[in-house]
Amino acid sequence: MDKSLRRLLGASLLSLLMVGCAGQQEVIEGPRASSEPAELLSQAERQGGQEAALTRLRAADILARRGDQAQALQVAFGIDSTALPTDERIQWALLLSYLGLEQEDGRSVIKATSLLEYDVPIPPDDAQTLKYRRGLALGLVGQPLSAAEMLIELQQAGAPFDLNDDIWRQLTRLRGPSLDRLARNPDRLTQGWVALIELQRRNGSDVARLFTRIDEWRNDYPDHPAARRLPGDLRALRELRGQDVRHIAVFLPQSGPLANVAEAIRQGMETRHMNALDQGEQTPQLSFYDTRSDSLETLYARAAMAGAQVVVGPLDKDTVSRLELRNEVPLPTLALNYGTAEENHADDLFQYGLSAEDEARQVARRAWLDGHRDAGMLVPDNPWGRRVAEAFRQTWQEQGGSFASIIHYDPEGTVANAVRPLLAVVDERAQREMDMLFLLALPNYARQVPPTLEFFYAGDLPIYATSHLFEGRLQPRADHDLDDVSFIEIPWLIPDAAVGGTDALPYSDSYRELNDKNEPALFKLNAMGVDAYELGRKLPLFNTLPSSELYGATGTLSAGADRRFHRELPWARFVNGVPQPPLYNIPRSSPDDDARTMGVAPSDEAQRTNRAPSDSVQGTELAPADETR
Repeated sequence: MDKSLRRLLGASLLSLLMVGCAGQQEVIEGPRASSEPAELLSQAERQGGQEAALTRLRAADILARRGDQAQALQVAFGIDSTALPTDERIQWALLLSYLGLEQEDGRSVIKATSLLEYDVPIPPDDAQTLKYRRGLALGLVGQPLSAAEMLIELQQAGAPFDLNDDIWRQLTRLRGPSLDRLARNPDRLTQGWVALIELQRRNGSDVARLFTRIDEWRNDYPDHPAARRLPGDLRALRELRGQDVRHIAVFLPQSGPLANVAEAIRQGMETRHMNALDQGEQTPQLSFYDTRSDSLETLYARAAMAGAQVVVGPLDKDTVSRLELRNEVPLPTLALNYGTAEENHADDLFQYGLSAEDEARQVARRAWLDGHRDAGMLVPDNPWGRRVAEAFRQTWQEQGGSFASIIHYDPEGTVANAVRPLLAVVDERAQREMDMLFLLALPNYARQVPPTLEFFYAGDLPIYATSHLFEGRLQPRADHDLDDVSFIEIPWLIPDAAVGGTDALPYSDSYRELNDKNEPALFKLNAMGVDAYELGRKLPLFNTLPSSELYGATGTLSAGADRRFHRELPWARFVNGVPQPPLYNIPRSSPDDDARTMGVAPSDEAQRTNRAPSDSVQGTELAPADETR
């Protein structure tokens, strides 16, 4: 949490203590007054209206000052703030918004800061604090454009916050139409920010050229706040001058069951390499080594002798699992799979793949942000399905979600046989209530789920799915039964829904060259190769600045503390059988409504059945793709 927020907390809580407790003296007098939150909450149950709200506010304040922020947040969130006097209502908003940010609960912050929308006389300093926190919260709930607009507006007004890093964080998440909309704002401050993020995207792979362009930008915007102090992520790049990756060794099999997968990845890497060269970028030499011809130790020795600085590969899951048990690897390495150990022990070993577990975790986070709390889960009864289900379950329950029903279905069975127990159907009518369904299924099976729910009078149940239900090509007639289903997919497979068209895609030149050359499954591997190339040449960046992100062909990529890359994918929703952008919105609500982020979206032959793809594609998460052998 930013230091500025921590300073604000001290002032906020001190003010809350002075004002809130003064108010409490009117309702809790003399020896009856208590400083124990449990007693206060019990007392509030016997009170009503303003008296109960003030008592709960005092309990939340005490809990916060004692460091029990989770319970303080729960208590503050449940207060009927409309029953509070004006001063205490403002202090409630300050406390709840702070606690929400500390707990990364954006909906609580939005609920608290909705006070700004009402005719409440808020002191200017407090109003700016609430606007600042609302801007941060909008970013937390997946609204980077609204967040950037609010934070830039605060900066324009001279708010006493160091906003450069906060604004930059939101700008890096803007794509296509969102960035275009921000660019239409004519004020000089906004134009400067847009110009800076655009030049960073054009030149980010060449650090020396990037800072030459930044110097030119400073000449155009000499009074811009970022001209005086660049965002921290850009300043950190200065340390990478002279560390450009000039030679990458690629460890891939040229024969065996993974040869087709490796060839598709190689095609993506080489295409991106040639496009970058054509665009005048400083590009590394690529040297390919056959992992079927020599031991890994021999390959590392050969690569080092040839002057390679970075290794991309290996692809085989067992090999990656052995690598991550070492203390170190001979050269900085980007493995193209994930090991099976709970923790990656090897220094300089990064791991990247198309993980279905990552997708399940993202679905759980989105469904929670959309306000759902009681989930159903429909997943295949096989090792892949159980792994993905476990990833969803852990993330869902960590957030506080519960399960109404979990069904591991037979991929060869009928959909009705799975949906009946899911919904506890009696007399052809659903009896079990849930507020969302997590669906993991391949296309043919997935297309049957919504009509079956409709048959059992549960057609309005929101469905959230991973990318596996989409074949990767537009088939309106085949996919019309998936209408209103929300799912995630790599940007390259849903360009219109993800960024508003192919021109706004990352590495669009490579997309156009590779598109239509392969089936969607192999095209997804081409995209993985493109991102593997970019990650390989940027490994020094992720070592120097672990919080860095790469907006790639397969999603927004960031490295965890264990140096495993995670993907954040764009959301889409089927409309008339075609993936369309999701409909997110944050409604205007009273401070006492559950002000959630509302919205409709939450963001080969094996795919013609609901069986997992064969071992030839394992490791790519086209289904159970992290099991490359």
